[in-house]
Amino acid sequence: MVKGRYDTITVTKEDYIAWITLNLPHRLNALTMEMVNELIAAVEELEHDKDVRCVVITGAGDKAFSVGADITTFTEVTPTTAPDISARGQELARRIESSSKPYIAAINGYCLGGGLELALACDFRVAIEHAELGSPEIKIGMIPGWGGTQRLVRIVGLAKAKELVMLGERIKAYEALKLGLLHRVVASGKLMEEVKALAKKLAEGPPIALKYAKYVLNFGSQAPLDIGLKMESEALGIIASTKDVAEGISAFFEKRKPEFKGE
Repeated sequence: MVKGRYDTITVTKEDYIAWITLNLPHRLNALTMEMVNELIAAVEELEHDKDVRCVVITGAGDKAFSVGADITTFTEVTPTTAPDISARGQELARRIESSSKPYIAAINGYCLGGGLELALACDFRVAIEHAELGSPEIKIGMIPGWGGTQRLVRIVGLAKAKELVMLGERIKAYEALKLGLLHRVVASGKLMEEVKALAKKLAEGPPIALKYAKYVLNFGSQAPLDIGLKMESEALGIIASTKDVAEGISAFFEKRKPEFKGE
């Protein structure tokens, strides 16, 4: 446990897995600017922790992952302050997306607005069957400002992204699964069990290969094909020189489970 460091989140670590919990359940884990800043600090700290190979983000309580940005943040927003608020939330998402470690969003209830934008930055999204997801900002005269307009398009396509953003309606977990917005939907009592199993599988994988796989998938897919292919080739060249590759090949021929060390 990282003690005495955070007021709005908790961070625990076990078996190469870190768990970040949004810890304002009485407010359905609304993302205050204090929480955003603490999340950025936690992501940065875990990025440099060699004992962490996978990170899970979830919400405290049994009702919400997060209902989005704290609405009081916008009561006095101005054309001058709005870009700063947007930039800070985008910075959090960028750090998660560009992290060398895989991130899983364990969605235990409502996942709305900024909460959805936080989940979109993660590599995997697993939700309970009664979860609801959406971008309701339009209903208060706003639009997503923490990357939602861009990542939604890349994940579900332009037509569906327009529907989600411009109508602001919520969708159920199984519909989100069909859209590719979620990777898995599980029974309410099985969420943490399923997420832990997925996190364990990722944590046991080759850290360097996973780092470059994430990088090339995330950023190569946004570049022209020839650039993406070049990124892939260069990443493969780096990975080929690692001890993990030698371990993987040896384990294959010896018919045993490989023990990757990230070297």
